[in-house]
Amino acid sequence: MISRFLPHPVRRLFGVKTRGRPPSYELIDQPGQLGPFLAAIDGANEVALDTEADNMFHYRVRVCLLQFLVGGNVYLVDVLSIGDLKPLWSRLARKHLIMHGSDFDLRLLHDLCGFQAQSIFDTMLAAQLLGRQRIGLASLLEDQFAVELDKNGQKANWSRRPIAPKLLDYAALDVWYLPALRDLLTRDLEKLGRMDWLDQQCRAQIKAGTEGFSEPGENDWRIGKSERLHARGLAVLHAVWHWREQQAQRIDTPPFKICSNDTLVRIAGAAEENGSPESVLHGIHLGKRHNRLFESLDAAVRSGLERNPQSLPRRPGRDPNHTPLSQAEIARLERIKTERDALAARLGIESTLIANRSQLAQIARDPRKLDTILLPWQADLLREQPSIKAE
Repeated sequence: MISRFLPHPVRRLFGVKTRGRPPSYELIDQPGQLGPFLAAIDGANEVALDTEADNMFHYRVRVCLLQFLVGGNVYLVDVLSIGDLKPLWSRLARKHLIMHGSDFDLRLLHDLCGFQAQSIFDTMLAAQLLGRQRIGLASLLEDQFAVELDKNGQKANWSRRPIAPKLLDYAALDVWYLPALRDLLTRDLEKLGRMDWLDQQCRAQIKAGTEGFSEPGENDWRIGKSERLHARGLAVLHAVWHWREQQAQRIDTPPFKICSNDTLVRIAGAAEENGSPESVLHGIHLGKRHNRLFESLDAAVRSGLERNPQSLPRRPGRDPNHTPLSQAEIARLERIKTERDALAARLGIESTLIANRSQLAQIARDPRKLDTILLPWQADLLREQPSIKAE
């Protein structure tokens, strides 16, 4: 087929797509293979990086595979097989990284080994600042290079060994195009004068990554529409949510694969209307894989029905320093929101990139704190708006 040999711009012009073909790569699954790879990182100025985790298949998320593009070569590092990668992290922390959607990856690596990046170029953040409607990596590669990626790897079990060759091909492609994509996005950002915006966003992303993932809290069971529940329903929700956590941890599977949040809230809602466990669980199905857990679910419902709702963990008290917005502040909030939306429309970006609802409320309360609430580029944009200048 002649189209596969056409230059990328020509293929895009005629709507011709090609299946992404994997580059050659080196799979590193033995400690003895690390030496040449680490030497390659030592000699590089920048590294393209991605991760694959098993959060869709296990209770606790683990890093399973690391993908690198270093000096034009792709390396796939099998984290589960090698184990100790301490020599890698110190080297990687000194390099500029090209990543896509780095928030999850940076938090994941920080929780794994305390990793903190020195600097990054996040192609997803760049696409957002350009106002791109499709910001996923597969979509960007399709739009920019007319390359169509196999998306099956997005839902793969990366903890299974050996890793299937087609999954390794998929993993290699995740980093193969990142430098070229970075170059195209950089060109467009420079035309619009938004490179400094991206630099600020990336530095904020690195800082957020050092927070890792939030620790479990005693009120995590208050899910979905739980605020609509009352005493009996809340007691049952607390019981069945903890039942799901215990079962998921016991059989090492994500909680959502035991049953959904909607199912838990549905059970709790039925508990408010009915008196017996039998009626509460009527019509509830856990699926063939987890039907054996129904007996323990019944016990959890009974425990919740018998519990004194007054003994449930209390919601965190209201911050004594926080008071509701006054009517004047609410009016200011709406004016600032209108100006933000109009500004975002002119710039061709999502309005929440400039400031989200929570940030707008803080600004409406005290516009003088604009520079402490927002990044400099965001604050500079809003500072020129009438509602802010008037203060």
